[in-house]
Amino acid sequence: MNDDLRHQGMRKKLATGLKIKGIRNEKVLQAIEQVPRHLFMESSFINFAYKDQAFPIGAGQTISQPYTVAFQTQLLQVSKNDKILEVGTGSGYQAAVLLEMGAKVFTIERQKELYQKAQSFLPEIGYHPACFFGDGYKGLPHFAPFDRILVTAGAPSVPEDLKYQLKIDGRLVVPVGTEKRQEMTVIIRISENEFKTEKHGGFVFVPLLKGTVNS
Repeated sequence: MNDDLRHQGMRKKLATGLKIKGIRNEKVLQAIEQVPRHLFMESSFINFAYKDQAFPIGAGQTISQPYTVAFQTQLLQVSKNDKILEVGTGSGYQAAVLLEMGAKVFTIERQKELYQKAQSFLPEIGYHPACFFGDGYKGLPHFAPFDRILVTAGAPSVPEDLKYQLKIDGRLVVPVGTEKRQEMTVIIRISENEFKTEKHGGFVFVPLLKGTVNS
C-alpha cells in the first residue's frame, strides 16, 4: 500500500487548509497529516483523497469531509489514552485519526460489509481499534463508561443510551436534526443525571439508523 512523499505533501497542504478554515487544535492537525486518507477510498477516488470533500465508500455511506472529521475531533477534546466510543465506523478513517492521537478506540458499525472491511483493513496499515458489529443507538454498555463518544451520522435526537455511557465530565459529540440538516451538538455529563448541551453550527450527515444490516 503506497504512501509516498507526494501523498505526505498533499496531507500537509490539507492540514494547512483546515487550519485556515478554523481548526486550531495542533494534535488534530498532526493526526490529519499522518493518516493516509487515500488508502481508505475506492481507487477511482484516490486523486480526490486530499480534497476537502466527502466521497462514497459503499453501502450507501460516505467517508466524511476532512474538515468535518477535524471539527468533530476538535470538539471531542481528546487526551492521550482517552477511552472513546465511535458510533459509525464507516471506512475507519475517523477511528484512525483518533488512534493517531493516542486514544483507545471502540468503534461500532451497523453495516456488516463496512464492519468486516474496516476490521481487516485497519490493522494492515497499523491501526488497532476494537471493532464491533451492532446497533450504534445502543452503544457498547458492556465497555462503558467512556471518556468520549463520537457519532458520525445524523440523529433525529440525542441517543439516550449513549448519554448514560459517558463518564462524569465526559463529552458526546453528535449531529442532531433532520435528514437535510443537523446541528453539531456536544453533550457534557455533569453528574449522574445532569447534562450540559452546546450547539456548534449546521452540518449534513447520512442518517444514523437503528438495527443492523447483514448483507
